[in-house]
Amino acid sequence: MIKPWSGIRILDISQGIAGPYCAQIMASQGAQVIKVEPPSGDWGRFVGVTHGDHSGLSLQYNQGKRGVALDAKHPEGRTLLRDMIRSCQVVIQNFRPGVAQRLGIDHDTLCADQPDLVSVSISGYGPDGPAADMPATDSVMQADSGLMYMNRTPDGTPRRVGMLMVDAVTGMYAAQALSAALYQRLATGQGTHVELNLFEACLAFQGMNLIEHALAGPRPVGAVSAPNGVFRTADGQLTIVTLNNPQFEKLCRALDTTAWLSDPRFIDNPARMRNREVLDELINQVLQQAPTQVWVNRLREHEVLHAILRDYDDLMQHPQVAHLDPFQTHTVAGLNSVQMMSSPVAAFRHELSTAPVIGEHTIEVLRDLDVDETRIQELIRSGVLTQANEVGAQS
Repeated sequence: MIKPWSGIRILDISQGIAGPYCAQIMASQGAQVIKVEPPSGDWGRFVGVTHGDHSGLSLQYNQGKRGVALDAKHPEGRTLLRDMIRSCQVVIQNFRPGVAQRLGIDHDTLCADQPDLVSVSISGYGPDGPAADMPATDSVMQADSGLMYMNRTPDGTPRRVGMLMVDAVTGMYAAQALSAALYQRLATGQGTHVELNLFEACLAFQGMNLIEHALAGPRPVGAVSAPNGVFRTADGQLTIVTLNNPQFEKLCRALDTTAWLSDPRFIDNPARMRNREVLDELINQVLQQAPTQVWVNRLREHEVLHAILRDYDDLMQHPQVAHLDPFQTHTVAGLNSVQMMSSPVAAFRHELSTAPVIGEHTIEVLRDLDVDETRIQELIRSGVLTQANEVGAQS
């Protein structure tokens, strides 16, 4: 299958997650992506669990790319970077406001002689305004955008969502917007400037919650129906959800507790909500009489909304994971193999190369872009360029 963005070359000079994830999504859809980072590496390589040149972050969000290490602080590095952009149809960056202008790679400067270029700029709060220069890490953004408030505990304690969700969500919005911009480019021959920021992406992601707050004001957090939660079995945990009386009846039949159907405490959802602690404890008492799989079979038979509460090890044994096969195995230096999530879109699920180490493809990429060999070697000797494999530098 020919991927939709085959023939599109993207220069990814972003770091972290949002920009790299946008570029990685495009790579899974056929784009040729060149990752350019400083000789010290993308800062995302050193966040969380690390191994050599990589972290889980850099491995996941840089699959399918070729890597060039270039010092854009050096005048010759900036010149080469500009030359590389001329050979691409898309450039993705997430510099702080003003940095792209100082480097001479802002959209207005680039499109002056490359009007069909699509450039993607991702920032924390946007290019201007009272918060434009504020730092925008994931935790800061979760607090400032209301995400922690939305995810608060029943006693009102704000909670951070336990993953780098803000950047990942922004990367997905960026990839969708970039796809639309490329479609426009195909139709009109004109490029465009796609500008996104983490703050607005967070607001968009919470759009429904913001409307509900405007309509009803602050409301208690937690489940809006009962039973609705995690329950203990003899050897594990299950989450069980009922949203209305017919679903509660199915649960009672699955648990062989049909007497609950005539119990005034559980007669409808408002009553069950008032007595949910009593109901939850009764359900726990029943479920602890048998192992998880027994109840899974019974709940499935009666079409009750449920799921096994899985950790990541259990997840990898999920029968649907085996059926869908969404992971691909990568070999990483010093490790036997690492399972990495491929595209969730089956049509775009194919083998992608492992994320590059710092400067892994510097010489290869520049040769492909017809950069003079003498210039490449001089820039390597001066430290403007870094090639991960010095043997390759002499080839």
